[in-house]
Amino acid sequence: MTDGEAGTRVRRAFDAAAPSYDGLRRQLIPCFDDFYGAAVDMLGFPDGAAPRILDLGAGTGLLAERLLARWPRARLVLVDLSPDMLERARERFAGTVDRVEIRAADYLRDPLGGPYDAVVSALSIHHLPDAGKRALFRRAWAALRPGGRFVDADNVLAPTPALAARDRALWIARIRASGIAKGDLAAALRRTRLDVLAPLDAQLSWLRRTGFVDVDCGYKWLHFAVFGGRRPAIRRGGASPGRPAPRPHPPSGRPPAGA
Repeated sequence: MTDGEAGTRVRRAFDAAAPSYDGLRRQLIPCFDDFYGAAVDMLGFPDGAAPRILDLGAGTGLLAERLLARWPRARLVLVDLSPDMLERARERFAGTVDRVEIRAADYLRDPLGGPYDAVVSALSIHHLPDAGKRALFRRAWAALRPGGRFVDADNVLAPTPALAARDRALWIARIRASGIAKGDLAAALRRTRLDVLAPLDAQLSWLRRTGFVDVDCGYKWLHFAVFGGRRPAIRRGGASPGRPAPRPHPPSGRPPAGA
């Protein structure tokens, strides 16, 4: 399957999920508040700041809504493949069109603009193959101003198959305990077939190799993790450090896991 075919499958799956997407999030993400809260906290902007933030795979705007709640003067650019998901985002931000720009685009291929104070993503990048993840990390680095931050709240692969099976079983048990309808659970599990998960340690390494510093994981519960890094600030004398030369990357395993 080509990257274009994979992207089409993802877009169709999330177009179909759009009508019920927001209503099921807290059931499908049992750690919802901590997970999204950690993504906001990792940005670290002071109160009253007016950052310019790019949200990749923004969907219906769940993460973006929390960013605006924390920094009401922020300016956001939301990018997603799914027109139906973005239609929900337009409804969500109907009263803030001066603060929120919404674009239907492929964030791996289309221009991202910039520079941004932050690039963020939630539950999107795990649909890319490993090479696509690394390419997107490079694109995020290039779109950031010196000193800007990248934060990814996403699904990751456990270090061993046994741990991956444990995480998936515990996740499904928590979802069932929430009282979710069988059809909604079945649809969510079908969407996990689109997942291409990579280990957290590998992704942290890829961020460092891209040129990010202060790379860290700020939150993890089962296969839900929030991690990222910072593009180095301009050095005294005016030069911003460039990205290091790329090195070979070992492949990662990729069984499906989550949301």
